[in-house]
Amino acid sequence: MTELSPLDTGFMEMEDTDRHVSLGIGAVAIVDGPPPTREEFRAGLDRGLRSHPRLRQRVRRSLFDLAAPEWEDDPNFDLAHHIRWAGLPGTGDEAALRELVATELTERLDRDHPLWEVIVVEHLAAGRWAMIVKAHHAMVDGISGITLFESFCDPAATEQGASREPAADRSGPSMLEMATKAMQLPYTVPRFAVHAVRTLMPVVLSAVAPAAETTLNGPIGRQRRYAVARTALPEVREIGAAFGVTVNDVAVAALAAAYRRLLVSRDEDPGPGLLRIVVPVSMRAADVKYVLDNRVSAMITHLPIEIGDPVERLEAVHRRIARHRSRGEAEAEKSMLSLAGRLPFGLVALVFRAVSRFPQRGVGALATNVPGPRRPLTLHGRDVVEIWPCVPIALRVRTTVAILSYADRLVFGITGDYDTTPDIDVIAAGVEAEIGVLLARARDREMPRRSRPRRRSAALRPVET
Repeated sequence: MTELSPLDTGFMEMEDTDRHVSLGIGAVAIVDGPPPTREEFRAGLDRGLRSHPRLRQRVRRSLFDLAAPEWEDDPNFDLAHHIRWAGLPGTGDEAALRELVATELTERLDRDHPLWEVIVVEHLAAGRWAMIVKAHHAMVDGISGITLFESFCDPAATEQGASREPAADRSGPSMLEMATKAMQLPYTVPRFAVHAVRTLMPVVLSAVAPAAETTLNGPIGRQRRYAVARTALPEVREIGAAFGVTVNDVAVAALAAAYRRLLVSRDEDPGPGLLRIVVPVSMRAADVKYVLDNRVSAMITHLPIEIGDPVERLEAVHRRIARHRSRGEAEAEKSMLSLAGRLPFGLVALVFRAVSRFPQRGVGALATNVPGPRRPLTLHGRDVVEIWPCVPIALRVRTTVAILSYADRLVFGITGDYDTTPDIDVIAAGVEAEIGVLLARARDREMPRRSRPRRRSAALRPVET
């Protein structure tokens, strides 16, 4: 058995503290053609079970929570516990599928069994079907969640006949290592803690300092809404190359424009410093890509929603994210979590429970960018057309956005609180519109000056958000 890390445990504590949240994260695959038979589908999942022993393990908590929870083999493991079949009503259009996804985001996973499940959705429009893969955030982060999803897909042609061994799982330290670390603690912890706290202080202040009141932060209910925005990855790369920024910068700038549009539509002033956003940062090394756990840190930055010009807004996003990275905030947070692993579990759990109950008013959104599969995938010989990412909401943050690349697409999966985000489609439309505006600006920038028209008609001018 292996212990859950402090971060893994924190997600479980967060869910236990707030009855309004379910911390399952997921991916939705839209697949061409008819669905497989139940026997065929079960055989496909068996391949994932062989790759990830964690899928057969449940969480076992100690008496009175005196020690950290552990992963243990489920003595009553039955694959049938983790497969459900559903059908869409009517024509099975995208709106119906998004409603189903929103409903699934509210359902908590069964703690008596391994914390994952798969839902097969039939009767989609255009003769398609869908597969929803959901796992608890205590088991996976964004990258390992996509790895789990890929393990259920058909192997690539180059992998046929070859078995891929999963990366080694975390194992506990030896007695000698534990003794050595214990003797070093009085010397290493104070110096390390001072450096980490100094680095993390701007992050902590951003998280706890109240921001101006907006409708983006506040109590949330149990129901969810879900929306999708689609962009072409080659176009996003073209924008990045034209302005000397990254794909992530372009995606976050599109979100800034979308939230600006949302606030304006709600008659709220998108002023400077109004919207702080959490941006998770992967700390996962390449050699542990296939390990199911959490290896993420985070930055908290202000979205420049006060800037009206799209290019200036993009440049501001680039500068702010670069500044946060240069401070080493994500690395310091990872180190603090590593230190938490050496502390008594009861103390760590108490901290997470206190944070979960704290009515934070400083953060208004979360956006996570996950690199997805580069090659087109298939399920039972059928093409996976799209993959939608899904992340939960919690801690008074009423909207979250997961950004996932797949083949030549970049998809934004947007989760919102049902009661306070009836206009969630404004965010999706805002993202797509901003990418169009930035693409036009990028191409205009690259156009030789002598070939540009002297004056552009009003109908062709990009709309400023």
